[in-house]
Amino acid sequence: MIDEVLNSYRLTLEYLCRLITDVSDSDLTCQPQGVVNHPAWVIGHLTCSCQSLAGELGLEPWLPATWEGLFGTGSLPTPTPMVYPSKIELLTALADGVVRISDRITSLGEQGMGVPLPDARYRATFPTVGHAVTHILTGHAAIHVGQISVWRRAAGYPPLADVFA
Repeated sequence: MIDEVLNSYRLTLEYLCRLITDVSDSDLTCQPQGVVNHPAWVIGHLTCSCQSLAGELGLEPWLPATWEGLFGTGSLPTPTPMVYPSKIELLTALADGVVRISDRITSLGEQGMGVPLPDARYRATFPTVGHAVTHILTGHAAIHVGQISVWRRAAGYPPLADVFA
C-alpha cells in the first residue's frame, strides 16, 4: 500500500505545481474574494506537515524554527509577501520534505506502517503510523491543494484544462 499512497501524494503535488506555474511571487500571498489560504501558506503548511509526520516516524526536524509559526497548525496566512519565502524556496523545501518522508516511509515498510502512532494524543484518530501517513499524504494534501485551485480562480487565473495532464 505504500507505493499507492506515495503515488497519490506525488500526483497531488504535481497538480499543486501546475496550479502555481504561472503565478508570480507577488501574487502568491494575495487573498482574493475572501480566500484566506493562499499558495505561499499552503505550500509552507504542506512542508511543515512533512516535518510533523517525519517526527512521528523518528526523523529529526530540519526546517528553520520560523516555519512553524508561519505555516504550522493554527497559523494565520497574511497577504504580506515579504513575510514568506519565495516560490522557489517554498517548492524546494517541499521537495526536500517529500524526499525525506518518502524515503523514511519506504524504509519502514508495510510492517512499520502497522505500529501504533508514537504520539498518544492522536491515536484515537490515527491508531497506527499507516493511518497517519495515509491521511496526511492523501486527504490532508488534497484538501490544501484544492484550496489553491479555488484560490486560483478567485485570483483571476484560468482553470487548468486537465488535473492529470
